[in-house]
Amino acid sequence: MMRYEAVLRETGSAGGDCLFCWMDRFLHPCGPFQIRPLRRRETSFPKRFVKPAYREPLGLADLLYQIMDESLDAHPGAAGHFAAEGAHSMFLGGLLASADTISRATSPGLPCANGSDQDDQKRYRPRTFSYFRLLPFDVEEESHRDAALNGILKNLYISVMAEDFSPGAVHWTRELQGWLNLKFEMTRELRARLARLYYHLALAPGLDINTADRFARMVVTLTRKRHYLKPIEDLTLDWRPLWKELKGLVFPSETAPHQGSRKRAQKHIMKLCLHGSVYFDPKERRAILDELLPYFSTSDLSNAYIVAGAINTLLPTGPAPPTEPQSAPSDFLPTFFHLWSLMTRSKAYDVGFIDIFSRMARDYLSCTHVPFTEHGIFTREQSDLIFTAILRLTEIPVGQANSPYASLDYSSGLGIYLEKDKKKYPVPYMVARWIVHSISPLCLDQESSIMSNLEGLMESIDTFFHPSNQGAWSMFLAQLTFFLTDIFVSRWNREQSAELGIPADRRINDDLKKRFVLSLREVVFMGLFAKSSKVVNYYYTALQGLTYLEPDLMLPGALQRFYPSLQGLVEVHRTTSSLCSLQMIANIMSKQKGYRCHITALLALALPGIDANDLNKTQYTLNFIQSVAYSIPFVPLVDENHDIHDTSLAINWVQGEMERMEREGQDVKINYNMELSDEDEANILRSSTAGLGEFVMALLGKVFALLENLPDASHLRTGSPEDNVINTLPAALTPLFASLSPQLFDSALEKLANFVSTHVVHQARDAMAWICNALCKVNPEKTLKVFIPMLIVNIRNEIDYNGAASDRSSGTEVLPRDRALVWHVSMLSMCVVHVGSEVLKYKDELFGIAKYMQEKCRGLPTIHISNYVHHLLLNLTHTYPIDNALFEPNVIARGIDVSDWGRTTAPSELTIKWHRSSPAEVAFAVELFESEARGATERLMQLMSDDPPVSRKGKNKEWSDELSRSLTALRLLISGVSTLFDPLRASGEASGSSGDPDAAGDTIMEEDDDPLAEIADDDELKRTFRYPAGYVLTTDDPLYHRVHDLREEVGRTLLQTHSFLNANQQDDVACFTALYSAYRTWITDVGIERSAHPLERLTRLYKADISPFKISGLRKVYPRPLLIKRADAYQLQRVKYNSAYRTSSELDRRLLMDLAESCTSSYADVRRVAQSAQDSSLKVIIGGRPLVIPVILKALRKALDDVDHDRIKGAMYTLFFTTLLKTSMKDWRFAPELMKLYIETASVDKTSIQNLGATALYPLIDFGKPFERMILFDRSIADTIQPSQDFSAAITRRHEFIKERRAKVEEKKAALGLELINKAKASHWKVATRCAMFALNMSLRFETLAPPEFIELVVTGTNDPHPGLRSTYLAAFSGLCTSIDMRAVYQHSYEKYLLEQDIGDNKFEVPVPVDDPEVTQKFLAQFETSDEIKYFVDSDHPGWLVWGKKFIASSANPEPFLAYDEVETAARQQIGKLLTRDWFKQCFEYLKQEPRDAGADRFRMSNVVLLMQVFDLMNYGQTAATFDDIVELTKEIYGDGSDKHQHRATAEIVGAMLSGSSDDPREFRDKVWAFAAPLMLKVIADDLTPDNLQYWMTCLHLTVDSKDPRRSKELIDSLANFRLDMNSNAAFKESAKIQLLEFIINDAGWHFRRDRPILEDFLAHIDHPYKSVRESIGRVIATIYRTRYHESFPNVSALLEQNKSASSIGIRPYKANEEFTATIREVFDRLEKWRHERTPGQQTPSSYTSGSKTVLVWLDSMLASQECIQLVPFFPEPFIDQLLHMMDVKEDPELMRLAYHVYRHMPNIPFRSGEDDAFIVALIRVGKTATSWHQRLRALVNMQVVYFRRLFLTQPAQRQMLFDAVGDMLSDVQLEVRDGASATLAGMIRCSPESIRNPIIEQLKDRFQLQLKMNPMPKRKLPGTDTPVDVQKQIVRRHAAVLGLGALIEAFPYATPPPKWMPEVLAHLATHAASDPGVVGKATKGILAEFKKTRQDSWTVDQKYFTSEQLEDLEGVLWKSYFA
Repeated sequence: MMRYEAVLRETGSAGGDCLFCWMDRFLHPCGPFQIRPLRRRETSFPKRFVKPAYREPLGLADLLYQIMDESLDAHPGAAGHFAAEGAHSMFLGGLLASADTISRATSPGLPCANGSDQDDQKRYRPRTFSYFRLLPFDVEEESHRDAALNGILKNLYISVMAEDFSPGAVHWTRELQGWLNLKFEMTRELRARLARLYYHLALAPGLDINTADRFARMVVTLTRKRHYLKPIEDLTLDWRPLWKELKGLVFPSETAPHQGSRKRAQKHIMKLCLHGSVYFDPKERRAILDELLPYFSTSDLSNAYIVAGAINTLLPTGPAPPTEPQSAPSDFLPTFFHLWSLMTRSKAYDVGFIDIFSRMARDYLSCTHVPFTEHGIFTREQSDLIFTAILRLTEIPVGQANSPYASLDYSSGLGIYLEKDKKKYPVPYMVARWIVHSISPLCLDQESSIMSNLEGLMESIDTFFHPSNQGAWSMFLAQLTFFLTDIFVSRWNREQSAELGIPADRRINDDLKKRFVLSLREVVFMGLFAKSSKVVNYYYTALQGLTYLEPDLMLPGALQRFYPSLQGLVEVHRTTSSLCSLQMIANIMSKQKGYRCHITALLALALPGIDANDLNKTQYTLNFIQSVAYSIPFVPLVDENHDIHDTSLAINWVQGEMERMEREGQDVKINYNMELSDEDEANILRSSTAGLGEFVMALLGKVFALLENLPDASHLRTGSPEDNVINTLPAALTPLFASLSPQLFDSALEKLANFVSTHVVHQARDAMAWICNALCKVNPEKTLKVFIPMLIVNIRNEIDYNGAASDRSSGTEVLPRDRALVWHVSMLSMCVVHVGSEVLKYKDELFGIAKYMQEKCRGLPTIHISNYVHHLLLNLTHTYPIDNALFEPNVIARGIDVSDWGRTTAPSELTIKWHRSSPAEVAFAVELFESEARGATERLMQLMSDDPPVSRKGKNKEWSDELSRSLTALRLLISGVSTLFDPLRASGEASGSSGDPDAAGDTIMEEDDDPLAEIADDDELKRTFRYPAGYVLTTDDPLYHRVHDLREEVGRTLLQTHSFLNANQQDDVACFTALYSAYRTWITDVGIERSAHPLERLTRLYKADISPFKISGLRKVYPRPLLIKRADAYQLQRVKYNSAYRTSSELDRRLLMDLAESCTSSYADVRRVAQSAQDSSLKVIIGGRPLVIPVILKALRKALDDVDHDRIKGAMYTLFFTTLLKTSMKDWRFAPELMKLYIETASVDKTSIQNLGATALYPLIDFGKPFERMILFDRSIADTIQPSQDFSAAITRRHEFIKERRAKVEEKKAALGLELINKAKASHWKVATRCAMFALNMSLRFETLAPPEFIELVVTGTNDPHPGLRSTYLAAFSGLCTSIDMRAVYQHSYEKYLLEQDIGDNKFEVPVPVDDPEVTQKFLAQFETSDEIKYFVDSDHPGWLVWGKKFIASSANPEPFLAYDEVETAARQQIGKLLTRDWFKQCFEYLKQEPRDAGADRFRMSNVVLLMQVFDLMNYGQTAATFDDIVELTKEIYGDGSDKHQHRATAEIVGAMLSGSSDDPREFRDKVWAFAAPLMLKVIADDLTPDNLQYWMTCLHLTVDSKDPRRSKELIDSLANFRLDMNSNAAFKESAKIQLLEFIINDAGWHFRRDRPILEDFLAHIDHPYKSVRESIGRVIATIYRTRYHESFPNVSALLEQNKSASSIGIRPYKANEEFTATIREVFDRLEKWRHERTPGQQTPSSYTSGSKTVLVWLDSMLASQECIQLVPFFPEPFIDQLLHMMDVKEDPELMRLAYHVYRHMPNIPFRSGEDDAFIVALIRVGKTATSWHQRLRALVNMQVVYFRRLFLTQPAQRQMLFDAVGDMLSDVQLEVRDGASATLAGMIRCSPESIRNPIIEQLKDRFQLQLKMNPMPKRKLPGTDTPVDVQKQIVRRHAAVLGLGALIEAFPYATPPPKWMPEVLAHLATHAASDPGVVGKATKGILAEFKKTRQDSWTVDQKYFTSEQLEDLEGVLWKSYFA
């Protein structure tokens, strides 16, 4: 117990963490889930959980899903909702089974056939688990649940209608969630109404964001599972309100102004999108496309990303009725593929479209009116394209290729908001979903199908699964394999159970299942041995799924690999992988004929894995044994009457099978169904069970040896391997002991009892105690009979004869003298817990020994004695199952036989033996509790008396230790009998009924009579309804009163102790720690042992335990003990529900006050423990927070006055970093004081306090912001839950109260705001900063704007000397100006603001003429001239892809905005008077100031925004300063422009002028632009430098971006008229101007129409001498061509029709027009001419080298962006040849590098089908005929890449051409080319699917063997003579043959066993070419040596596939045996 005691002391013990609680929470391989007070610095945030300890966070633990079909808690999960909770051991974690995605995601299944009509109205699928039937007590009637639901809904209705959303509606939402969590059911119709209501409320304008988020979570809860609500049939949601919110987020310019502060967070909207879109009506799909597609444009890339993201998140993917126009997949899929091809080279687009296609595949699987083929609902062309994208997404490296993706995704802008979280929605999951839902038996007969493509994909990348070939792709491939298996298994199971209503011809059949398993089998077997633990976890689960589908295909290969691993014949990691794999498949094996006979042999082989020297392996071995113990009975099935008596038959049979596997190797095929008769198999199985007894004894022996060799537990760190093994032992042994036959159980009991009584292994004490408990739980009658008498005798002996625990001791180490006593007490503790009423037989002995030990023992052992009592009390008072059997009692009674192996108990057949406290047990418990509590109380009183038994002055803390131990004893006693306490009685209330639904009026809401006391949190409200949870006492039972009186006595004792310690022992940290732990337990452990977190612990263990048995699509097919655990969890859930909250008694309040005082103790350790205890206590006590907050505020005030740093820290931590913060911020009785004190802490001169204050700022940032003033929602939707009675009076009363509260709180805020304003004026900057920040929150209001004092403060403060304070005031001033504008724009009405009804005087809608074919030309023509402008079009998207019905435009002659009322005018005038010339002068000076850090030296938007607002005031004549003043001041600031800071300030001022006035009335705009534009143009012309260029570029971008180019005509005209000056030597100025020009063209996009002269000028001067100018020219040319493209379909209907008629993949975009083609040809002709003019070897730059570099920059820019396919026609000619020529210019390395970079782009371009022919032909031409060998070598680089990238698209003829060409290039005269061709050929073969690979290998093998034969090695020539030419050719041809054969071998570096043809080829090389001299022999030896090197690990297996002659030939190659 040493370690336990040490941790108790160190942490202040997590209340109730007795040894048993630790045991149960550790009882698992997941390692200790320690939930204990964390040792934390006060400045850190409180942490709530400690991660489960285990090596690294592993594998499937990254993934998660709802592990039960009915979650234990409300699980917030949906599609692949992932979290790391529940990770089992290293390889067991959550597996994906989610609502949105797999398990219940497709059609929701059939209505329950045998349920009542009532059930039919509630669920489509009956519950698997009958929760209520299995409980050990009677539950409430259905009518009681319904009445409770009606009560909740009534109150919800009242709250909503009274606009009492928080806390009212939020609280009743929480109650509703609690009701649902208890597995109660409502009708579907009501569920749908509620879902609609919550969806509507979550989007209601004006609602607080946190409340809206709570409602959104409720939408998710109600809609998550489709066996409750079918989309459309039961529930349809409207997409429009959600799109309105979404649009405000991603298209702010398209929505009403100034809405940003009101908008929901992105996370909130996305949550609604992802869950709500399932319920959008598919009939609306066309309407959604009509709305979204007009926003698409690649001219501004972010629009393309936004539209794709919106389609993915909003578009319903289910089938629409066949009558709907343009709603079938064939109508809209071609357009989707067209959109996809508009954005090639984007990874986000690949992911997004695969996501939407995969959801469509899932939703259309059961749709009969849409054609379904071998490619699902897709065509072959579409399917091949998707597979090509999947291949790209793996990002597998190919040769020297760079990534297939460019950096486009960085331009996604606001589109990033619509991307799904990759952790929750992994890309491989989407890929797998698409594949699995598209396959059907139709795939079996077709040459090309989804199935054949999947096989091809896996075969072509199989080498990347190999453990030796790990990289960035490993995780993707592992997840893909896992998800493919998981989704397939789910679909198969749900088809079998008829849950999926799929047409018969689409259902998976056996042949398809086999093919699927075979396609993944080899890669899974490779992946099982991966090095990364995260990666390997996926393969373990995939193995389980595949084995479940096809045991006969998977198990032979698995066993063939695992047997050698377990025998230790291979490296260690293969052994651990084998053990982990076996754990996952043991359960499946136990059900399979023949295979189950291997289990006992595997157990025996695994046993040596329990080894103290390799603890990880030990753990995996134990996990495997656990899995087997849950699957088979450990019962010998041999008997005298049977022929089988021993294990000999089984041993011989297994030996024979192992030899067979070794002989046949990895291709071993076994079919026991055919090979073994049932009788023979049963005999072998019986024989194998004869050795089980021996195994169990050997296992226990191993375990004892392990325990004796463990290090001392007190030295272990949590999560160490030793710790994990200790925790795994009981988890593995509990099911083992439970499945033993009676005889084996007796043997195990004898062995264990013998060990316990004769050994004392101190360091393994806890582990041994847990093992004893595991045994006792299985059969208490037998075990207690042995253990209790034995242990009691041993304890008495230790005390009486060895003097154990005879004197007081301090410290945490158990003395050697006491170790035996502690050992026996620990064993006894664990023998009497969870064993039921059996302990009553030993009542006197147990009671006696407790008393005896308490009398006799002193010192440290007393803690263990208290623990024993605690466990005994737990055992007597708690309700728990005492049933661990593997089978139902009737099965055990009839006798276990071979048919029971692998048998599971159906949940419907389950019966459970529960322990519920009998009156005798309760009486014993109360007696024991009283006796022990009185004893502990007396000891406390003695210690606190004037004459204590131990001196308080002692140095060694003995008094302190004794007091702590007595307090710990009290704490353990209280938590031990916690279930006997009634929350109502503990709260000082009369104990009432279990909740009367009719009593639940709205009275609760009326309790908060002080309007300032806004209830801070909905959990402050009392639980209204209670449900039976098995409470054992009745209120008229004398024991009921006695136990509660005793509890109160203990509470009063604790109060006395606190007073005493405070008076006499203030610095005694240990005592305070123990005391506050006791406080916490006393308050929280009422009705449930809350401090031990029993439900959470059990849930976590349950989730971890079911992992090896969880099969997707099956419902709770788990071993019986796990089903019992699930029932126990539900029972605990009910107990917890009733005990969650209670009101406080007088005693509670006194204890809380003590804690509150100690939270500000001057001793850090004391206050930490007090804070933690207080926080836990307040979570239980309703209304506790308002009690303690004033105490702590008072303490903080006093500490600040006394400058007591420690107490300041304590108070700050308590107020700002615990749950008090929420209450104190919202309760305006305390909030003002809290804020004042927080602001004061800024002036305390101590770093730690300053840091604490800075960290607290974030949670306080919204302090004082306005309340919800008005919430707009449709009352008719709320009326759908209206109760039958009339509650209008209650609603009115509540509404009036809410209004009064709003008014009073706002009054308080305004007063505090004024106070802070006055304080800010005269305070230190730190204080003033906080004042200003919070004053802004409290002073700025829509109705009143701001008080004059605030306006004066921020306007003058904007020029404060302190830079930090200045920026705070500047932000406040901007906020003030925005509020004035906002109020005016919405006509001073808050309602109009919420409704987004602004005065849009200058914005209007322009209808698009439907029948005008020239609408686009006319539209673009407007941008060519600045004369007669009708309107401005600032958005980029109207008409780019498709014309909508209308678009938004701005007036070309805006009217002045004058709609200000008195409030706004007064504020504007006050500001204007303060804005004097001096104010501006000062402001500009500060702009010019050098920033303090380099990071701030940039163009600062915050300054610009404010200046825009004050210039606007000035334009309207409101400011004291005039425009002329500003002009002068600006010139002064700019000065001579020599300093970059002058430029930055001027750029900010000019930027504010230009962009601020662009939409002002004409006269204002022209006046400002007349000054600012020439100034900017002058700077651009003369004064740009590298230092200041960035400022002016940002200034230009700000002015031009997202605006009509005609608004900035002065700037555009000037820059567009720029022409290159070839005589200028100012390279920087030229390139800077071109960069600015590029900005303008990019920003204006396709609206820029002045491109032609620029293009002509730049194209004429591509050979510019300066590098920077050339690069800029190249980029501008690319930008111009990129922005010329647009599609402009007249409407969405035409877009869909034309794409459909073009092809199934839509129209091919980006076709090069004649003009572009002519330009390219002309430019390359010119380069060719210059190339010939250049002198070879010329070192200086020439027109050729300069021009080439410009063109390369242009091409690089185009190839790396979406329009790259525009260049495809030019790849074959002229690009390839010209690029190769450029790479040959060795004198210019930069040109070579650039050309090679562009050249490598080409094969990554996604060619359209058929467009790659010419490119491939050109590559082959260069490879075969180019004169330069460098060029021939480079052709190979691209051949391999284009082959791999287009694996699914290349035609057979092209493929053959490529293979032939590479084969021919093996005979190249240049050695380097031959080597390159060999590597390329190997790569191409390696990445070919088998159907392509095998014929080609055969063809090439014959070709090269013949070539080797036909070209013998010529005889040696005479010295001194020349080698004849034909001899040289012969050697080359011979070398080519060797390299060709070598390529075949290198193509399979990891294939084990080697392919059948390989040994022959190797031997052929060894005999025919290895002895050749020179290059041929060297190459041959290299090939053979490389083969040997890659086979070192697997050579023992591989050599069996060679004949002895072949091995001899290989060994003869080199002088020593390489292959021995």
